[in-house]
Amino acid sequence: MGKTHDRIDGRLREFIEAQPMFFVATAPLSGDGTVNLSPKGLRGALAVLDAHTVAYLDFAGSNAETIAHLRENGRVTLMWCAFAGPPNIVRVHGRGEPVFRDDPRWPDLLRHFPDIDPGPHGLRAVIVVRAELIRDTCGYAVPLMSYDTDRDLHGRRFAREDDASLSAYFAGKEHVATSIDGLPGLPLPLPPTPAA
Repeated sequence: MGKTHDRIDGRLREFIEAQPMFFVATAPLSGDGTVNLSPKGLRGALAVLDAHTVAYLDFAGSNAETIAHLRENGRVTLMWCAFAGPPNIVRVHGRGEPVFRDDPRWPDLLRHFPDIDPGPHGLRAVIVVRAELIRDTCGYAVPLMSYDTDRDLHGRRFAREDDASLSAYFAGKEHVATSIDGLPGLPLPLPPTPAA
């Protein structure tokens, strides 16, 4: 049976931090808008900031639906599944926001991701999610699968970009500055990468 939790701590936090991937779901306010569901990986790209807040690094990609939906309404659900070990599913329902490079919180947020070099991945935002409802369920139907390693393709692809070429790449993609439903997505041109 499902259980509601007041905080992300103890075994719940350990479970979240141990998973090699998670899923992010968002939607626009419009009833006929496009619901978005994205898989997220790369170990170390998610951090539990406190008992009610998680954050993850948002890297270069062909779309920016999550950013667009969060800018419009902030609603988000994160989900982790146990593909190994005891069955479990954890969902954090809450409000999220994209924090961009020119935000004064940027340097402090990046300190929560010490094992990630953001440069090769075209880091474009840090997504911060404040939990409003935290639940876990059995996960009996989730298959057992083994994790080998993170793919290195993303890092290799975007390592050759600098701020200007990354902005040009995003500008050439149909659904980065504007979502599928026409909502404002990633602000372009990208603010420059702050000096370390």
